[in-house]
Amino acid sequence: MIKIGTALFEACEQLERERGISKEVLIASLCDAMVAAYKKHMRTKEATNIEAILDEQSGEIGVFSTKVVVDKVEDPETQISLDDAKEIDEDVELDDEVKIEVTPDQFGRIAAQAAKQVITQRIREAERNLVLQEFMDKKGTLTTGIIQRVENRNVIVNIGKTDAIMPQKEQIPGEYYKPGNRIRVFVLNVKETTRLPQVIVSHAHAEIVRELFELEVPEIEDGIVEIKSISREAGYRTKIAVWSNDPEVDSVGACIGPRGSRIQTIVGELKNEKIDIVRYSDDPVEYIVNALSPARVVSVDILADDEYAHEAMVVVPDDQLSLAIGREGQNVRLAHKLTGWKIDIKSVSQMEKAEAQNFEDNYSDEEIDETPSVDEDELQQEIEEEMNQQALDEEDLQTEDTVEQDETSEEE
Repeated sequence: MIKIGTALFEACEQLERERGISKEVLIASLCDAMVAAYKKHMRTKEATNIEAILDEQSGEIGVFSTKVVVDKVEDPETQISLDDAKEIDEDVELDDEVKIEVTPDQFGRIAAQAAKQVITQRIREAERNLVLQEFMDKKGTLTTGIIQRVENRNVIVNIGKTDAIMPQKEQIPGEYYKPGNRIRVFVLNVKETTRLPQVIVSHAHAEIVRELFELEVPEIEDGIVEIKSISREAGYRTKIAVWSNDPEVDSVGACIGPRGSRIQTIVGELKNEKIDIVRYSDDPVEYIVNALSPARVVSVDILADDEYAHEAMVVVPDDQLSLAIGREGQNVRLAHKLTGWKIDIKSVSQMEKAEAQNFEDNYSDEEIDETPSVDEDELQQEIEEEMNQQALDEEDLQTEDTVEQDETSEEE
C-alpha cells in the first residue's frame, strides 16, 4: 500500500466546493490512474481483474488482483489454490474470490505521474459535462451575462462557468457592446466540443421580449394573460399579441401596467425599442385589424383561407396608407409575421380606381361579345342586291321624267 495522507482528500473537497466536481469522481479517477500505471509498468493490457483500492481511514492506496479459489490452478493470473488462499483468509472456500495486493515496489513515483495526467483529464471532462448539463437545461431561456470582449464581430459574454458567443446576426443593429456591461441574452444553442461546450446566445431573439413580459407582468406568469404571438425586428419595433383567459382582465392593460410602468421597464431594457401590444382574436378580420395598429382600417377582404394560403386584402383611408405600410414596409411585415396572413394593403382611392378600371374592361368585353359576326359571302350578296335595287330605282325615275315631259308638250 502507498501512503498518500489526508492532503488528497482536502484537495478533493476544495475542488468540489469551487468547481462542483464531486469527491467520488476524483477518487475514482485516482484509482483508474493507479490501474493504468500498473498495467503500463507490468506491460500487460489484458488484465481485467486488476483494481485499485483507496482506504480513506488510513489514507493508503494499493493495487489488488482478484483471483478465484480453485483446487488445481490452471491460470496463475486469475486463479489461486485453496492452501494459498487460506494463508490470506482462513475462512475462504472454493470458488470464492480473494483480493491479493500486487502493488510493485518503488511504485509511488510512477503512480503519481500517471495519477496527475488522468486526474487532470478527468477534471476537464467533469467540468465539460457539468457545463454541458447546466446550459442544456438553460437552452431556450433568458440569462444574464457580462460582456468580456469583441472578437471578429462576435461578442464574447461570460454567463457563469463559461463564455458564450453572440454572433453578429444575433446582435441588435447599431448597439454598442461595451466590455464590463451586464446584458440579458437568450440561450439559443449549446454545441458539444472536445473542450468546453460552445454556447450560442442572442440579444435580438423574439423570445427575449416574451421573457421580459413574463418577468414584468404577473398576470402572464400566473397564466391569466397569454402571449399568442411575437414578431420582432430587433432594435426597431416589436408587435406582441396577447389574450386574456379572464373576461374581467384586460390583456393589453395588464401588459401596459399602471401609468405604463410595466411597458416602460421593458422598453428601457430593450434600449427604447418600440413595442405594439395588440389584442389577439380568433376572428382573422379582427386580428388583422388589430395587428395593423396604429393605422385605421376601412375593410378587410379574405381572399384565401385554407391549409395552403392565408391572404387578405386590406383597405385603409388615403391618409393612413403610409402608416399602415410603415417605414420600408415594416408595419405590414411585422403584422404578417404576427398573424401568419399575407396582407395586401390599398388605399380607398386606389381601390376605387381599380374597380373603375375593372368596370371599363368588363363593359368593353361585353360590347365586343354582343357584335354579331358577319359572313363575307352574305355581305357581298347584300351589297350586289342593294346596287341592283339602286339601278332599278334610277330607271324608274328616268321613265317618270320622260312621261312628264311628253305630257307638258301635249298641253302646249
